[in-house]
Amino acid sequence: MINDWGRAAINRSLEPAGRWLVRRGIHPDAMTVFGTVGATGFAIWLIPTGHLFAAAMLVWGFAMLDVLDGAMARARGVTSPFGGVLDSLCDRIVDGSVFAAIAWWAAANDRWVVVALALICLVSGQLISYIKARAEAAGLRGGGGVVERAERLILGLAGIGLTGLGLRWAVDVALWLLTLGSLVTVGQRIHTVWTSAREQYGAATGRTDLPSDVSTVVEPGGPRRAPGRDAG
Repeated sequence: MINDWGRAAINRSLEPAGRWLVRRGIHPDAMTVFGTVGATGFAIWLIPTGHLFAAAMLVWGFAMLDVLDGAMARARGVTSPFGGVLDSLCDRIVDGSVFAAIAWWAAANDRWVVVALALICLVSGQLISYIKARAEAAGLRGGGGVVERAERLILGLAGIGLTGLGLRWAVDVALWLLTLGSLVTVGQRIHTVWTSAREQYGAATGRTDLPSDVSTVVEPGGPRRAPGRDAG
């Protein structure tokens, strides 16, 4: 949901810091792992114990290193497929730990609606990322939507942070918004994949009606079975 202009502005603002760190011999992958360990550790430690505002500030700070590692990679002028996979893996770890910790805290305080919402956010967040990754592996589009990773962290951490400052129902409001937005995003991404599959099929066959057996991909050389359909 955060537009390309906003992402570009953030990236530009971090370029000097990225170059400075690279000149001192720090590897982008090391920054990725450091940020993940810090964000995950503080989420699991501080949120269940009720230190919500401190957790929001510290987890957000370490999560922002995920943006900094990209600036470092650009400063090195080297693209690393492993770095991309590592970055995505660490994103999933941080997302999962934050919402699992919120569910843990809510269960300890008998706030079962919050438990349910946090678990829905956890599962839908992983699903949103998986749809995109699986679609791109199949040569299709699968991104976009109203709630992506930045929105998940902003709403989740803002909710617990404000609750930690005394606004008791802030976390409920934030998680309700995030739950609804995440479910909408799942639908949006599935629709994007379906549209992309129709376009791919149409380009290969000249037809616009996607066959009911969507596991069959028709190419100029003839039909073939899409690989790894049941994987993941």
